[in-house]
Amino acid sequence: MGIFFSLTLILISLASLHILQAQTQEIQSASLLDLVIRDYTFKSYNNYFRTGKLHRINLPANLSGINVDIIRYRCGSLRRFGARIKEFHLNVGVDVHPCIERVILLRQNLGSNWSSIYYNNYELTGYRLISPVLGLLAYNIGVSGIINFNSSMPFELGIEAGRKPILVDFSNTTLYHVSTGIVPLCASFDPDGKMILSSQMRPKVCIAMRNGHFGLVVESPMIPLKRRASKWKIAIGSSIGATLGAFLLSLLLIAMFVNAKKKARMDELERRAYEEEALQVSMVGHVGGLTASSSRTVAMIEHDEYRTNTTHS
Repeated sequence: MGIFFSLTLILISLASLHILQAQTQEIQSASLLDLVIRDYTFKSYNNYFRTGKLHRINLPANLSGINVDIIRYRCGSLRRFGARIKEFHLNVGVDVHPCIERVILLRQNLGSNWSSIYYNNYELTGYRLISPVLGLLAYNIGVSGIINFNSSMPFELGIEAGRKPILVDFSNTTLYHVSTGIVPLCASFDPDGKMILSSQMRPKVCIAMRNGHFGLVVESPMIPLKRRASKWKIAIGSSIGATLGAFLLSLLLIAMFVNAKKKARMDELERRAYEEEALQVSMVGHVGGLTASSSRTVAMIEHDEYRTNTTHS
């Protein structure tokens, strides 16, 4: 029973690992990730959020590591006064289009868990990220400031900088290790799948002319090779895990079948031995007693010896 219990625990662990891996591999594109974040954000949106106040959004466990904040503005006020949203500084004259009256700005910090998804969606050969990917998106909202989810989900709007560009400040974000003397570059990830590189305006500060996703990168020629190797390792590991799980399951079923057959055989042997060795019971008067089956040796007369003795007498 101890072996069966251990095998069962191993199978349960492998199944849990497979489910977790499947959940983390469901989202494979940056655009799909934006849509998932948008849906969770607006489902938890409170129509009575105060205009101009930043609100933190709590995402589910399968999106752990992503930080999302939203803020609501009137289009005219945003154009006249600009805004500061965590790492993003929108200067005066910024334009949101098409915007009727109000807009919701959504700020993302994808962290170390999800920033790597851009390796699968953008051509980063020769470069590696040294910062989390930061995103700034805009979505429409009704004239009254109330979102009606029964009609449709909010759609994305465009943000265009005015005479002054949008600033993206990475000073307060966690940067990965960079060798001394290497100057990071600003990377802008366009929705069409292209990465645009530019120099920093000042250390850890980049500029942008429109909304999107941004990060800091450095040259690293060996990264593509390592990335391909990691994909192969994941594929091989998944295959080995599935094969091992099937093998252990077959061993468990075989062991259970053999054990059942062995028990049935032992029961049959015990029954037969009991029947063959049991003594018959007979009655002596009114008292029952045990008797063995009768077997007796028949006496034989030696004829020659008998004749000799008769003659002598």
